[in-house]
Amino acid sequence: MKNYYLLIFLLICNNIIAQISDFESVDFTIADNVARLNKGASLKNLPVLAHKLTHKLPTEVEKFRAIYTWVCNNIKGDHYQHEKVSRKRKKFENDSLGFIKWNKDYKKTAFKILINKKKTMCTGYAYIIKELCFFANIESVIVDGYGRSVVSNVEKLNKPNHSWNAVKLNNKWYLCDATWSSGYTSSENSFVNEYNDGYFLTEPVLFAKNHYPFQKKWLLNDVLIASDFVAPPLVYGETFKHKILPIFPKEMDITIITGELITFSFKTLKNTTENQVSLVTFTGKNEHGFKIQELKNKNEITTFKYQFKHKGYYDVHLKVNNAIVATYIVQVLKSEAKKLPL
Repeated sequence: MKNYYLLIFLLICNNIIAQISDFESVDFTIADNVARLNKGASLKNLPVLAHKLTHKLPTEVEKFRAIYTWVCNNIKGDHYQHEKVSRKRKKFENDSLGFIKWNKDYKKTAFKILINKKKTMCTGYAYIIKELCFFANIESVIVDGYGRSVVSNVEKLNKPNHSWNAVKLNNKWYLCDATWSSGYTSSENSFVNEYNDGYFLTEPVLFAKNHYPFQKKWLLNDVLIASDFVAPPLVYGETFKHKILPIFPKEMDITIITGELITFSFKTLKNTTENQVSLVTFTGKNEHGFKIQELKNKNEITTFKYQFKHKGYYDVHLKVNNAIVATYIVQVLKSEAKKLPL
């Protein structure tokens, strides 16, 4: 009986991971070129824009690709609008009805800014994706929930702060995040357009590393509870770009004793010949590497070990192909100081 349940679990996991291969044979070059040819097109007539982006493309997924890449490369993230909503959310922290009323009125202003200036927040990105899909006869919905980053929902679910999309292609639902695909806000609070393909039709098991929906069905078969969402290591845009799935350690906060070996492992969700792997920490802006041991790669899973010989706190970053993809906080105690499990 145990073997039966294990088989079912493996089939579910394989189905989730396999989503990346669903469109492996599709060449998105034409769809991406269509999006580029329509650069700067107006948002004031969405049916016309949807037609321009999709009418020459033969398949649903190519049509959606053109819509998605156009939105990501023509809509700018609006930091100031985001900050304004955050301030109001805080002001109405104990008055949810007051915030709902304010937000309802502000949506009119936000919509005008989106249509006229092509600047918005995550909800605006998700809205435009949904509307363009509607006019292209593609089913898409807005998914609201929690986005986990270095500043939000790190150790617990503090506040709902993000929206993204689910899209139905060939009778199967997929997940995507046009906001985080489009770029990022610089230290000067200006938007930098830098397209990240890793958030396009992302495998649910990876998507759930920093997206937690209000409606659990939009996890798409990934079994996850709130406490599990905030426990794992932090991941970043580069994690999605390189399609890296951290496996072990399972939690971001780790407590060990001096001399104890920690095993790190991750799975690569895209075809690659070899990954360049390192474990680093930072002192100010200076990077320091750890000397890792027993680096192995088998069946797309990479493992290695490291031994912490001195007590203290370590802010540890996993780097793959010169990109930080996961962060762990390691507390190393003297052997007699670590509490025994109950």
